[in-house]
This record gives sequence, C-alpha cells and structure tokens, in this order.
Amino acid sequence: MAAVIEDVTARRLFNSRGEETLEVDVVTVAGFGRASAPAGASRGKAEVTSYPEGKIGLAMTRVEELIAPELIGRNADEQEEIDTLLHEIDGTDDFSSLGGNTAYAVSLAIAEAAASSHGIPLFQHLAGYLVDELPYPLGNVLGGGRHAEGSAPDIQEFLILPIGADSFLEAATVNTLIHQKVGSLLRQRQTGFPGGKGDEGAWAPNLADMDALEIVQKACEGVTNESGVECRLGLDLAASTMWQQKTRCYRYNRSKVKRDPAEQLAFVLNLVESFNLAYVEDPFHEDDYESFSNLTGKVTDCLVSGDDLFVTNKKRLARGVAANAGNAVVIKANQVGTLSDAWETTKLARRSRYTPIISHRSGETTGPQLAHLSVAFQCPIIKTGVVGGSRVAKINELIRIEEMLGDRSKMAAL
Repeated sequence: MAAVIEDVTARRLFNSRGEETLEVDVVTVAGFGRASAPAGASRGKAEVTSYPEGKIGLAMTRVEELIAPELIGRNADEQEEIDTLLHEIDGTDDFSSLGGNTAYAVSLAIAEAAASSHGIPLFQHLAGYLVDELPYPLGNVLGGGRHAEGSAPDIQEFLILPIGADSFLEAATVNTLIHQKVGSLLRQRQTGFPGGKGDEGAWAPNLADMDALEIVQKACEGVTNESGVECRLGLDLAASTMWQQKTRCYRYNRSKVKRDPAEQLAFVLNLVESFNLAYVEDPFHEDDYESFSNLTGKVTDCLVSGDDLFVTNKKRLARGVAANAGNAVVIKANQVGTLSDAWETTKLARRSRYTPIISHRSGETTGPQLAHLSVAFQCPIIKTGVVGGSRVAKINELIRIEEMLGDRSKMAAL
C-alpha cells in the first residue's frame, strides 16, 4: 500500500533556455516524486509531439482532468501498466493529445514516487540491487550550429570522452579540465575572446570547424598527458539542420560550403581518421539510413550514433539494425513519451550490439533523474554536458551514486 497514488499535480516552470516547461508531482501513501521535461533545439521530425496545441496550459489541464483521475488509487510500482495507460488516455500515435513531454514528466514522476515509497534510490527501484556500472560522461566543450549564435562553427557539438578513467569522479574531473583548457586556448588565440557559451555550456567562439577541432584536440591531448587518463574526441554534426532537401546537399553556412551525400560521407570519414574520433552523431540527415550504413562499414573503433535518425523509437531503430545503419543510438525518453518506451528501445539496442547513449536535451531542467536512468538502463555513456547547473545536477548525482555503490561500483565496458 505504500506506493498507492494519492495525488498528481502539474505546474509551469522554466528550462535552462528560459523556455516554459512542465513539472509533475506525484504523491503516494509513503512517498513523493517530482519530474520535469526538457526540450531540444534540433528535434527529429519523428519525435512525438512535445505538447498539445494549447502548449503548457493545456498540458496542465490534461494532467488535472484526464491523467490524475485515472492514476489516483493506482500503485506507482506498476510502471509499465501506467505507461500503457498514458498511451490509452492520449489515443494518438505521437502523443499529440497529452504531449510527449507531459507523458514523460508523469512517467518519470511515477517512478520517482515509487522509489521514494520504498526508501530506495531510483536506479535501484528500476533495475534492482545488483546494478553497479557507471557510465562514461560524453561532454560538450565547444559548440556551434543551433546551440550557438553568430559566427560559431557549423558543427553543433565538439565532444570529449574520457575512456581511460577508472571512476566516474575521475572522468568528470577530466572533462572539466578539458573544458577549462579549451577556454584558455581560445583566449590565447583570440584577443578579447568574450567567453561566450552556447545552450549546453560549451564555448561558442568565432571559429571555423577545423580550427575548432584542432583546439579541442590540443586541449584533449594536454589533459591526457597531464592526468594520465586517455581522452578522445567526438562530434555531433546535427546534419538534419544542414540538409537542404531541394538541392539535396548539406549547407555549411559559416564556411559557405555545400556537400552532396557522397561528399558528406568523404568529409566525415576524413574527420574520423584525421582526429581519431571515438564518436560521431547524426553525420547525415534523419532519413539517410544508407549513408549511415556506408559510414559504419568504413570505420573501426568509432561509434556512429543516431539521434534524429532513431529518436528513441523502437521501429526506427529496428530498421537501422536491419540496414547496419550505425552502431549506437541516443536515448532521450521524452522523444517517445514514457520510460517504458525508452527502455524497450534500449533493450533492442543492447540485443543488437548497438551502444545506448542516454542523453540530456539542450533545454534542460535541474532534475537529476537522468543520472539514475543511465545506471538503471545500463548505458555505458551519458551525454550530459560539462558545466552549467542543469548539466552539473546530473554529473553530481552520478558522483553520489558512485559513492552509494562503494566498492561494488565499476565503470561500464565500452
């Protein structure tokens, strides 16, 4: 009886970009859960609808009038049943009635309330006592694209991955050192560099893509030598934001370059080889399974990851698996609406030898639950930025989880 739901309420608050979003509270007989929904700047077209047509106000009304009456009296331990019920209440294929963010906030708050009711952390409630692996943090240290303004690079995210770290705390420390060193190198290169940052706390300088890559590589190599922890580079090209359907080419606005799919493939392959990239996300537009497959077949020791390509959707991932399109998938639960939906996609990825990478959104909230989901879903990598309150909230929570696990904790296998 401890987890029986007594009340469900919603409120309007703000994400890291100052945009309105939704937060949901769930009260049980012996516990309490609270969760809020993030938002992306570059969104895949196959993602579920974020909010109903009336936006946050209508979403709050539907929590109060449609969701709460159905949930009160139910047991919060019944996560899958409640997530299925959210689909039934919505009645559409893309959560356009309730909103995918509404469903996500409710689903996550339910899980948090159930864990609280039993006095255990969220990750253990979802995955059991035996789960003991921590993810490696994939950190955004320099950015452009839709995450920045002005003359920032065309490529959206320049990432670092501390694959040689022995603990999450060590990995997070290395990422912060690289972020600091990138800032120092930018000030040396550009007199009067104002220290501008993008949506995710990454530096947003006036630089071309290759110059930005060289600075991040130099910072990464410097910290690797100083710390003894091997770090490698990664990129999120967010290629769907560059794709011009009419001309069938990728337009790089800053560099004033256009590349057709074959030229894009050659460009990305050269980047992987020249900079020993460990990770490449969305190198092609969201429907180009063929190019993803071609790249995957040509690289070794590099994760080719789909975000807009898969949008955490089990059917799209299954299509990618059949085509050998990529070898990794970004997991963002609010792209599909509920924890159960995201978990099903994660399980398919693991069965198919795709690396699941759980990820924040560019418009984040300070909720720490993504840290728990990364451990519970057994994702070997968490993409959650390096600095900024909404990013650090997840990083600090993983440090606490590592401390909680004590001697049992270990880093995931990559």
